[in-house]
Amino acid sequence: MENVIFTVIILSSLFLVLILMSTFRALMNFHRKKVKKEENDTTQVGFVVDTFHELVAKLKEKERELEGLKTRAEDRASSIEIYNEDILQSVPSGVISFDKGLIITKMNSSAGKILDLTEDEVIGKDYDSVLSGPVADVIGERKTVERAEVAYVTGDGKRIWLGLNMSPLKDSANNIIGQILVFTDLTELKAFQSQMELRERLSNLGEMSAGIAHELRNPLGVISGYTKMLMKKAGPGSLAAVEAIAKEVEVMDRIIKDFLSFAKPTEPAFSEVDLNELIDGCLGGIPGGEEGIKVIRKTDGLSKVRGDEVLLRQALTNLVQNAIESMPDGGELRISGSGGDPLSVAVSDTGHGIPESIRDKIYMPFFTTKERGTGLGLSIVHKIVVSHGGSLDVESGEQGTTFTINLPKS
Repeated sequence: MENVIFTVIILSSLFLVLILMSTFRALMNFHRKKVKKEENDTTQVGFVVDTFHELVAKLKEKERELEGLKTRAEDRASSIEIYNEDILQSVPSGVISFDKGLIITKMNSSAGKILDLTEDEVIGKDYDSVLSGPVADVIGERKTVERAEVAYVTGDGKRIWLGLNMSPLKDSANNIIGQILVFTDLTELKAFQSQMELRERLSNLGEMSAGIAHELRNPLGVISGYTKMLMKKAGPGSLAAVEAIAKEVEVMDRIIKDFLSFAKPTEPAFSEVDLNELIDGCLGGIPGGEEGIKVIRKTDGLSKVRGDEVLLRQALTNLVQNAIESMPDGGELRISGSGGDPLSVAVSDTGHGIPESIRDKIYMPFFTTKERGTGLGLSIVHKIVVSHGGSLDVESGEQGTTFTINLPKS
C-alpha cells in the first residue's frame, strides 16, 4: 500500500513537473513571440518616424524654395512697377487716369506742370471738380478720341492749347476699368504757326499796298499845298474850316507814313545795340505832361544785342506810347528786362487790357480800337521784331497788358 502510495506520489510529482515544464515552455514561447512582436512594432514605428522626419525636412526645404521664389517674384513685380512709374513720370506728355466713375486715380508730373496742378489737388477727386471747359466735356462723353486740339484756361488764368487723346483703360484680361487721358502742350507750336501765318499775310499785304500808299501821297500833297494857300487868303469866317482841313491832311499824311513804314521791306542794319541806352532814349521821349503815369524800370539784367538800333527804338517807342494811351486816368508803366537767351524786354501797363475776342487781330493792319488810331503801330512792331529773328508775345487781363519782345542773344 505504501509502495502504491509512493508510486502515486512519484507519478503525481512527475505529472506536476511535466505540467510545470509545459507551462514554462508555453510561457517562454509566448514571451519570445511578444518580444519579437514588440521588436517588429518598434522597427515599424521607427521607420514611420524616420520617414515622417524626412518628409518634414523636404517640405521645409520646398517651403524655403517657395519663399525664395515668392521674394524674387515680389522684387521683380516691384522693379517692374517702379520702372513703369519712372516711364510714366518721365514722358513729356501729360497722363491722367480715371476709374469707372471718372474719379482721378493717377496723374504724372508732366500733366501737373502743363495744367498747373498738384497730385494732392486731383487724386481721388471727380474729373469735373478739377478740370473744366472742353477737356472736361471730352472726358464726360467717355468716347474714344484719337486726336483733338482744344483751348484750355488753367487755374491761374493762363490760356494754353492742348492736343489730347482719350481712350478706355483696360486690365490684363481686356476688361474696361476706367479711362485714360493723354495730352501735350501745343501752345508754343500754335504761337509759332500763328506768327508764321501772320508774317506771310503781312508780307503779301505790304507788297500790294506800297503802290497804293505812294499814289495816295501824290494827291494828298496837292491838297496840302492848296490848303496852305487857302489859309493865307481865307477870311475869319472860313479860317477855322481851312485849319480843320489842314489837321485832317496831317493825320492822313501820318497814316501814309506809317503805312509806308509797314509796307516797305524791312532790312535791318545790324550792329551792337545797348538795350539799356535804347530804353533810356524811349523813356526820355515821354511827354512831360503825362500826369499820373508812374514809370517802374527793372532792366539791370539786360546786355547788348545785335540789331538795328533805329528799328528797335521805333518798336519799343510804339509799345511805350500804346501803354501810356491805355491809361488815360494814370497808372504804372513797367519796363523789365531779362538777359537770358532769348533776351526779353517787357512793356507793361495797368490799363483796361485787351479783350480776348480781339487779341488775335491786334497785329493786323488798320485794326484799332482807338478813336483816331491808324491800326499800324503793332503791325510795325511785330514786323520789326520778326525781322530780327525774334517774337512778340502779349498777355492781357483786367490788371493791364504786357507786350514782351524776345530777341536772340546773338
